[in-house]
Amino acid sequence: MSETNEPVSFMQRILDNPFMLLFIGIIFPTLIYLVWGIMEIMAAPNAPL
Repeated sequence: MSETNEPVSFMQRILDNPFMLLFIGIIFPTLIYLVWGIMEIMAAPNAPL
């Protein structure tokens, strides 16, 4: 079997790194829920004073 010196793609490097997958799996859902929560707060009606 001969090895080629092809460059490794960006996505392949991410998928081969379990710590990067863990980081992405924690950060993306956190950011999505944070943005969702901010949108819900902004859409809530103001309470009368």
